[in-house]
Amino acid sequence: MSQNVELVIFDWDGTLFDSVGQIVASLQYAAQQFEQPLTDDAAKSIIGLGLPEVMQILFPQVPHLQQDILQCYADHYVANSKGDAWFTGVAELLQELKQQGLKLAVATGKSRKGLDRVLSQTNSHHIFDITRAASETKSKPDPLMLQEILTEMDVAAESAIMVGDTSYDLEMAQNIGMPRIGVSYGVHTVETLVQYQPLTIANDVAELHQYLRNHLAEFALTEI
Repeated sequence: MSQNVELVIFDWDGTLFDSVGQIVASLQYAAQQFEQPLTDDAAKSIIGLGLPEVMQILFPQVPHLQQDILQCYADHYVANSKGDAWFTGVAELLQELKQQGLKLAVATGKSRKGLDRVLSQTNSHHIFDITRAASETKSKPDPLMLQEILTEMDVAAESAIMVGDTSYDLEMAQNIGMPRIGVSYGVHTVETLVQYQPLTIANDVAELHQYLRNHLAEFALTEI
């Protein structure tokens, strides 16, 4: 990387927000209501994709039921996820990045309605300069949502960092030459994430925070 970092883009579920368990539980509940088989591993593996894509992957055998299953999942998730919150240390991480003058963004597989709900739940609308949800663009790993963020923020891909817990996040960034960081405390394993050549893989938020602090300090020094 030869350019200074101006923008840090975060995935939401499994990266900032501790919601993976509830997503899996709600997918399982919806599958059971329609008597469809679904393992925990299968449900977990698709977190990060847009919801229509999730339905197509998990329930290809019943295309006529996909919309009903999706609605059942959404209703159950909203009713049962009010206790979900940021991972420990996320608030401090975001605050420090903002104080350093960095632009912050979210790129998520959630719907716009779902993202707005959790932004309100965490009182964090003001923290992010821009957000993109899968319902208003293309699902990961297509890089369109990143390209839209970069265009609106007037930042080059090389001057941004994507942080995510899935292969979809890292592949999306890799597709446009954006530096990327994996986190292993969400959905996908280190073995999966390392295939996309991340700058590092953080095992918890504290490790992510320290890496960003050191990494950004290095760039500040090279600018002098």
